[in-house]
Amino acid sequence: MMDIAYNFILLFTESAPYLLMGLLLAGMIRLLVPDTWINKALGENSSVVTAALIGTPLPLCSCSVIPAAMGIRRAGASKASTASFMVATPETGVDSIGVTLALMGPVMAIARPIAAISSAIMAGKLVRLWDVEAPSKQEPIKVCCNSKQNQSEPQGFIENTKAIFQYGYGKLLADFMGWLLVGLFFAAVIQTYVPSSLLSEYGNGVLAMMLIILVSIPMYICATASTPIAAGMMLAGISPGAALVFMLAGPATNIATLMVVKNELGIRSLAAYLTGVVLTAVASGLIFDWILNFYGIQIQVEMGAHGEMTSLLYSISALILAALIVYQYGKKFNSRYLKPH
Repeated sequence: MMDIAYNFILLFTESAPYLLMGLLLAGMIRLLVPDTWINKALGENSSVVTAALIGTPLPLCSCSVIPAAMGIRRAGASKASTASFMVATPETGVDSIGVTLALMGPVMAIARPIAAISSAIMAGKLVRLWDVEAPSKQEPIKVCCNSKQNQSEPQGFIENTKAIFQYGYGKLLADFMGWLLVGLFFAAVIQTYVPSSLLSEYGNGVLAMMLIILVSIPMYICATASTPIAAGMMLAGISPGAALVFMLAGPATNIATLMVVKNELGIRSLAAYLTGVVLTAVASGLIFDWILNFYGIQIQVEMGAHGEMTSLLYSISALILAALIVYQYGKKFNSRYLKPH
C-alpha cells in the first residue's frame, strides 16, 4: 500500500505544474471566447472543420460539453457541426495537453490534438453524409453540469482576473478532479503491481485497440483524467498508439454523451458519431505506432526526473493543486450536508 501511495504522489506531482498552467489558460479562453460568438461560428452553414477547430482548445469536460453542445444546437448549429464539436471538445483541451506533455512528452502532446481534430471532422462528415438535417428542439435541456455560462461579462482587470481564476481553478477543476484522482490512483496501482510484460504481448494492433474502445465506452471520464490512466496502461506494456486510442475514445464515447446524441440528433447521427470516433481512433493509433516504429521514436512515461530547482517547482505546484482540490471538495461537502435547506 505504501508503494501505491508513493507512486500516486509521484504522478500527482509530475502533473501538477502543467495542470495548473492549463487551468489558467482554460479560464482565459473561457473568458475571451463568448458563447454568442461560438453560436454564430457554429451556425447551420458552419463547416465541421470550423466546429472541430473551435472545440479542440475549449476547456469543457465530457460532462459540461453536453449542455454547451445542446445550446449551440438549439441556437442554430447543424447536426454535423454539433457532432464535430461534441467530439473535439472533450477529447482534448489546453489542460489535458499540458498533462499529456508532463506524463508522455511532446510527441504525444502533439499527436493527441491532431488525432482529436481528425476524429471530430470524420464524425461530423459522417453525420452530414448519413443523416438528414432537421430543425433542432426548442425546449431547454438540463444535464449533469448545471453551469451558468457567461451570464454577465466582468469589467476591468481585477474582475476579469477573478473570473478567470474562478472558472479555471474553481468550476473546471471541480468538474474533473474526481476522475483525475481516480486516474492517478489507477496508474499508481498499475505501476506498483502489474508487470511491464503482462500486456506487452497483447498491447499492440487492432485487437488491442478495439478492446480498449469496448472498455472506454461505459467509462465517464474527461480528457485530463484519461491521461494518467493511459500513462498507466503504457507502463503496463500497451503501445503508445493504443494509449492514444483510449485518450480519444474514453472522453467522447461515454454512455451519457451517446444518449444525448441519440435524443438530440437522432439514431442515424448516433451511428455516424460512434463510427467516426471509433474508426478514426483506431486509424490514428495504428498510424502513430507505425510512425514511432519507422523513425525509431520512443515514448517514455516520465516520473520524478527533475533537478533541484524544477523539483521545488513541481512540489510547490503539487501542494497548490492539492489545496485547491481539498477546497473544492470542502465546498461540495458544505453544499450537500451542511447548507440549510
